[in-house]
Amino acid sequence: MAKQIIHKLIDDLEGGDADETIKFALDGVQYEIDLSASNAEKLRDVFAPYTAHGAKIGRGGVVGGGRASRGAVGVDGGRAGHGRRGAATDREQNKAIRDWAKKSGKDISDRGRIPLEVVNEYHSKAGH
Repeated sequence: MAKQIIHKLIDDLEGGDADETIKFALDGVQYEIDLSASNAEKLRDVFAPYTAHGAKIGRGGVVGGGRASRGAVGVDGGRAGHGRRGAATDREQNKAIRDWAKKSGKDISDRGRIPLEVVNEYHSKAGH
């Protein structure tokens, strides 16, 4: 006997068909929402004035894994994979954040992901 499993995305706002899953973060909390193309555009339009003036952190922070996240919005509000800086730049920034955190008495490892709270505090207090 053959079985076919169909995964269908449902728009979390309106209940109709969804075209994509968008991931984003706000105040250190990560969110994921399935939206139609129209609602996804509305969400991006809402983020636009804030992301245009916000400081980009890392490479988007909350993209990857999971379902169809082709239009994921990262911490920086930008689309996944668009306008990405080079890995060397990310390493330099991560090193600067770790150095600042250690000098500020934060308990932070030499490797691995840097907690979002530390990154945000670095940008707000260190003026970067």
